Amino acid sequence: MPRPLIALDWGTTRARAFLISAAGEVLERRSADQGIQSVPVGGFPAAFETIAGELRRAAPDAAIVLAGMVGSRNGWIEAHYVPCPASPDAIAAAGMTATLADGTPATILPGLSCDEGAFDVMRGEETLIVGLRIDDGIACLPGTHSKWALVEHGSIVRFASFMTGEIYGLLREHSILSRLAEEPSGDDTPRGAALGLAAAARPGGLLNTAFASRSEVLAGRMPGGAVGPYLSALLVGHEIAGAQALFGRGQRVHLVADGVLAQSYGAALAAAGLEATLTTPEAAFVAGVRRLAERVAA
Repeated sequence: MPRPLIALDWGTTRARAFLISAAGEVLERRSADQGIQSVPVGGFPAAFETIAGELRRAAPDAAIVLAGMVGSRNGWIEAHYVPCPASPDAIAAAGMTATLADGTPATILPGLSCDEGAFDVMRGEETLIVGLRIDDGIACLPGTHSKWALVEHGSIVRFASFMTGEIYGLLREHSILSRLAEEPSGDDTPRGAALGLAAAARPGGLLNTAFASRSEVLAGRMPGGAVGPYLSALLVGHEIAGAQALFGRGQRVHLVADGVLAQSYGAALAAAGLEATLTTPEAAFVAGVRRLAERVAA
């Protein structure tokens, strides 16, 4: 018989816990600023109790599956990377078993690795990709280090990481481009985003077009409040172009995002002439962790 599931998306700085019914409904949620970097050596059983103890008391017979950086070498137990191509069955089979304070076992899911000339890794995103339930297609997961993945016959064949979010932070806050930047007001955000997407399509590349966020302000042709939106759209545009170069452009993109990221990536994909299907990260995680938990139980 299907069992309820307690699932944790446990990252570096935050942890999200879900109590999921046997039918797949999210019954309760918990969120904590207690990522793995804040957990002392030997402290993971106690941290789990703090984050998800109430969920366990609500469903003491639930299966327990943990995903994300909790399976890294700095996490609870290292769940080694599964090399691509990786099917949901292969991902589930590589899970490791951790033991809670009361002796209850919990499964820690592994990450994935890919070696397509340059070695690449992901940890946590594979669960969301599995949750998309696509047989063939391309998945895009925006973030600090965005992930693009090619899925064929239900397996994650290869993927690539893009440091879009981190580079944006560096340029916006710590480069010469930040000196003329201001907080957006009025129509600064849509104006800057439109200019950034247009610049991403011009020749010259990122290093040339990024500098325009300073020179256009100096020339009085762009307000300082548009600098951040310009850089964000520019970087996303170049990310999409890089992903197209790697994976082609003939397939629909399955975008896993919400809020501002859903809006910015949706606009950039449309500007690139690509169709997209949107799924929220929570929906993808819940669906993915359930699929993998079923395979762990089998």
